Amino acid sequence: MEWWHYTLHPEPTPDTLYDVPVTAPDGTDRESEIQRLVQPYDGDVPGVSLLVLKDGKAVLSRGYGRSDLTRGTEAGPATDYRLASVTKQFTAAAILLLAQDGKLSIDDPVRRWLPSLPQVADGITLHNLLDHTSGVLNYEDLMPEPYAGQISDAGVLALLEKENRLYFPPGSKYRYSNSGYALLALVAERASGMSFADYVRTRIFQPLGMRNTLAYVAGGPQVPHRAWGYSKSCDGWTRTDQNAYSAVLGDGGIYSNIADMARWDAALYDDRLLGDASRALAFGHQAQVSDTPEATYYGFGWRVAGDRLWHSGESIGFRNTIVRWPKQHLTVVVLSNRNDPTPYDLAVSIGRLFMEGTQ
Repeated sequence: MEWWHYTLHPEPTPDTLYDVPVTAPDGTDRESEIQRLVQPYDGDVPGVSLLVLKDGKAVLSRGYGRSDLTRGTEAGPATDYRLASVTKQFTAAAILLLAQDGKLSIDDPVRRWLPSLPQVADGITLHNLLDHTSGVLNYEDLMPEPYAGQISDAGVLALLEKENRLYFPPGSKYRYSNSGYALLALVAERASGMSFADYVRTRIFQPLGMRNTLAYVAGGPQVPHRAWGYSKSCDGWTRTDQNAYSAVLGDGGIYSNIADMARWDAALYDDRLLGDASRALAFGHQAQVSDTPEATYYGFGWRVAGDRLWHSGESIGFRNTIVRWPKQHLTVVVLSNRNDPTPYDLAVSIGRLFMEGTQ
């Protein structure tokens, strides 16, 4: 910052020099650019909660727009959103914790835990489910239309029990699979002796102080400060909060807010939850997803490319992203209660504003 020195007269202390800045403080351009980027979410529209963590501190934590259009409730740091597939990093962590505790091995055959699966699943391991190389069929494609009510993780298993076929031999290819993560939630239940919702609450959320995060089950604890999902329509915005897939927990059923996601991010830098070996697996190059425009891999619940880790989540009425640059000790979380746009590009653009060497 540039400084000029002025001597002011008349003055009781004429020898005193005053430092007066002649350039705007750092951050002004950044703040105006953030405001421009989030402008579509601002006002009386479905909103967004935005978190930027730098060197372990929240340098930006606020909401824009509305979490509930009917009541006019403003979005904020405490607003809870359905994470959709951002849930997968918690499901993967549950399995890794059970492995740390000696309750299972990630190399276990899935049929050790879910023996009702057909014989074609003999070659599938938990590792294959974690990195999407299992070849299991998409449960969404197996559901009758229209589907009465909502399918659960156990319902996913029931559909797969009837299908003695896979997309490809286990371990031979990558194909993103919601079915695989629904099965992992059931494995976590069998190995822990607890419901998935109870296990992630007692083993992950409570130890980390994530008091407003939960795997939501109808009839169970309510989601605090709940954001309702919306979709754009010709008349404005229509509430589209749930569909037939929304009760599946392992692939997308966790609700959280940016305040709790800050606690989650902090735990990913040390061994307060996952040990070094478990974090190396979660963030490792387990399966190659693509080689263009850059080499991209899937770990366990995380996408990996270059110096960043991320995962997005999309379900009816919600679009979310977490992007981490561990070497920069920088994380951006964007949670929104609308069907459009996907906020990955927004998160990356905001992250670049806080990169070392930039203003």
